Amino acid sequence: MTGASFCTMESPVGRLAIRMTGDAITALDWVNTEDSPPDTPNQIEVTRQIAAYFAGNLQNFTLPLTPEGTVHQKKVWAEMSKIPFGDLRTYGDLAQTISSGAQAVGNACGKNPIPIIVPCHRIIAAGGGIGGYSGRGGIVTKRILLTLEGAEPGQ
Repeated sequence: MTGASFCTMESPVGRLAIRMTGDAITALDWVNTEDSPPDTPNQIEVTRQIAAYFAGNLQNFTLPLTPEGTVHQKKVWAEMSKIPFGDLRTYGDLAQTISSGAQAVGNACGKNPIPIIVPCHRIIAAGGGIGGYSGRGGIVTKRILLTLEGAEPGQ
């Protein structure tokens, strides 16, 4: 495994920074920094897949991920990653699946270090409400991602 690397890319929801260790993504953040184009094969592949997702040409990311978090958070993120493109689950649904509480699932969603790729935007509130979103732009960004996927939760 090689050292840490960083690149940025433009997206419909703002400039994204992709942080990697070796070939695995450790974080995806919104940034206002200078452009830092991908310059390694791994960075190029990550940005290619993210661009394809936003272009409507990719529904399943095939990228190595190594998010840092607690055992519970990693369990939530792994289960979120199983939610198919365009599908939605409630915090309670996910909590029941992993034998947790809905609030703990919501907290883990808010700590997701790799949003978009680990699709915390596919988790909504009970009754069809949109719920929250910790990425830049909050629920506006969440709605953009859900609309892209053809998923329309209630208000």
